Amino acid sequence: MKIAAVSDTHRYKPSITKVINRIQDMDIVIHLGDNVEDAAEISKFYNGRIINVKGNCDFGIETPSEKIEIIGEKRFFITHGHRYDVKYGISRLKYKALELNADVVLFGHTHVSEITFENGVWFVNPGSPSLSRDGFNSIAVINIDNNKVSPSIINI
Repeated sequence: MKIAAVSDTHRYKPSITKVINRIQDMDIVIHLGDNVEDAAEISKFYNGRIINVKGNCDFGIETPSEKIEIIGEKRFFITHGHRYDVKYGISRLKYKALELNADVVLFGHTHVSEITFENGVWFVNPGSPSLSRDGFNSIAVINIDNNKVSPSIINI
């Protein structure tokens, strides 16, 4: 199973087009907020399942700010990350992941891509395909094969 994680697209159409071109072979796309409307735009050109949460820039939106999803027998905690102060580190997110018994945590907000494996949990931040703060616009791809999780960051 191939999962694309996208965050912080911020209504930037050229980057959304690049994302759409990179996700066509994915089984699931997960948008981590900022801006929820971009997940709707992606859905016009992608026929697979899309999961999304709202971020700190998504005002007046009924979409939840976090979700738990079972994907490929793995428990995913999906959040934008702003409620866990991820710009200052992921320690609060780690405690939440352990509380929820998560296998994978997907978060954004920082616009900096990151993959960390700690205490048996994968923490994956895809960065931003639009407004990167680490030098390259990116998304994340998470492969689940034979119950093994393999995340990577993809430059777009």
